[in-house]
Amino acid sequence: MLMRILKIAGVAAVAVVLVFVGAVFAVFPGERGVFARAPISAEETAQTIAALKPPKRARPVVAVVGANMGTETTDYLVPYGVLKRSGVADVFALGTREGPMTMMPALTIVPETTVAAFEARFPDGADYVIVPALHDPTDVAVRDFIKRQAARGATIVGICDGTLVLANAGLLDGRRATGHWFAIDGVAKAHPTMRHVRDRRYVADRGVVTTTGVSASLPVSLALVEAIAGRERAEALAHEVGASGWDTRHDSGAFHLTRGDVFTIAANTLMSWRHETVGLPVGDGVDAIAVAFTADSYARTYTSRIVTVAPGRGPVTTQQGLQIVPDAAAGVPVDVMLSTLPQDQPAKALETALGGIAARYGQSTAGMVRLQLEDAGHTAP
Repeated sequence: MLMRILKIAGVAAVAVVLVFVGAVFAVFPGERGVFARAPISAEETAQTIAALKPPKRARPVVAVVGANMGTETTDYLVPYGVLKRSGVADVFALGTREGPMTMMPALTIVPETTVAAFEARFPDGADYVIVPALHDPTDVAVRDFIKRQAARGATIVGICDGTLVLANAGLLDGRRATGHWFAIDGVAKAHPTMRHVRDRRYVADRGVVTTTGVSASLPVSLALVEAIAGRERAEALAHEVGASGWDTRHDSGAFHLTRGDVFTIAANTLMSWRHETVGLPVGDGVDAIAVAFTADSYARTYTSRIVTVAPGRGPVTTQQGLQIVPDAAAGVPVDVMLSTLPQDQPAKALETALGGIAARYGQSTAGMVRLQLEDAGHTAP
């Protein structure tokens, strides 16, 4: 009887696998296509930068806002890190309440202040509000905050699926916009008066800015620096952080799931015996940009879990002044410990992480992570 049950179970398992494989071949293409970014005219570039100019102050006030219960790691930390490092604006990291903020897919930070305290300090509002993707894009506290800030004349910048937050606040209706490749069609369907602009990494329309995926956080931040302080300062900062450029070029058609991506995700998820813990060393003075790109990348492999490891148990302070709450103290057992992150040219940490992922888990996993980040090597030298 046992052998008969096992035989039936085996046949059923094979049938499920065959149905899955057949469905994947029926639904997903086999190739992603060649990435080719069309040039952007000088006139369009000038118009975009002009649309990003500070709306109020010569030295603008920037609020990077997130929800304490779940905010995308890179969307939040990279704009904060770049703008803070630029020295051209007063930048504040906000939470919806006091206490730590759980980032997704990795890290825990301590925001500098709350939305309520910020509004009490700046009753006229911010010049820019950076809105990352949130675990709950309908979060009422964030939604109401950005609506109030928009009414006071702030430019609202949605990073990646921050587009969903802006859509829920009614800020995309009647505007041109973009968003992460996986979600933007749904946003456009739910908001038919919004015009989806393809093949642009970021789009500015009457005080509302939207971007494509996670990796667009870097170029749009540099574009804001150019709008605030000029091309020369932005070029110097781009060299300092290790970015090759920040124009709006993008190939929307190059980002979609293929059969290979689906099979890689399935294999990495199901082969639990290959799952491992990856340690990311953090300490005082670590760069928030490098931490974000590294943690975000390793947390998206479907086979590795990233933990931040500090010399002690208390929070560490980044080069930009933001606190990170480590997951563990030195000595915790991990399967692999990454190298100490560089403080110079921290944006190159993305390519370093993807190279490490390719070497350890294979090119298919690295490509699948790059797809999630909607990146095509923008930060490569």
